[in-house]
Amino acid sequence: MDIKKNLSHTEFLNREYSISHMSYEREMAFFRSIRSGDIIEAHRLFKPLDSEKLGKLSDDDFRNLKYHLIITVAFITRYCIEGGMEMETAYNLSDIYVRSIDKCRSSEQLHLLHRELVDDYTQRMRMIRKGTLYPKAVILCLDYIYNNLHTKITLEQLSEITGLSQSYLSKLFHKEVGVTISCYVTKKRIEAAENMLRYSDHSIIDISNYLCFSSESHFIDVFRKHTGYTPRNYRNNFFRKRTEK
Repeated sequence: MDIKKNLSHTEFLNREYSISHMSYEREMAFFRSIRSGDIIEAHRLFKPLDSEKLGKLSDDDFRNLKYHLIITVAFITRYCIEGGMEMETAYNLSDIYVRSIDKCRSSEQLHLLHRELVDDYTQRMRMIRKGTLYPKAVILCLDYIYNNLHTKITLEQLSEITGLSQSYLSKLFHKEVGVTISCYVTKKRIEAAENMLRYSDHSIIDISNYLCFSSESHFIDVFRKHTGYTPRNYRNNFFRKRTEK
């Protein structure tokens, strides 16, 4: 492949048909807004996948959208790591979204997923920035909980990784976060379940088992208490759709 020749030809066509790309500064400002957790600015700078200024990566329109969204996820992931998101968390999140992109079968699904992932990453970065105000022990607990939702999490384990007594850690966590450790763990498991119901094909019982609920019926009861929906109704209503914040 003659890259130099192809580049010259592409530049010629772009000039001929007045095709331009999004300005570099605007594009970087968009990624910086996500890194800083600024949801309002991220929405202001957000550009749909079919914007003409995003360029053409494939002659197939649907494949072109997929390519752009995958590139967007890659950039956002690296910006979030620079902003303080734990590397393993960022890459795991990237893998989840890339797999979701691969499963999309319509442009509408891609557009919905695009908005969803931008909001998701931005909200996570906002929480991370707020988290820097927490004591180190609480941050260690938050990180451990996030990375171990699929296993049993005990106060004893958290006490060991923080080096604090169980009673003191419980009081500290409740004071800083506003809820008990067990309530926080349940909340995060329900949030994970929502994502799995919306973006995966895993069965309800598989999700229940993966997130360490004692039984499927217990999972259904807790999920309904937190969301107002049964897991099945939630999937029927929100599968690969964006929930308005």
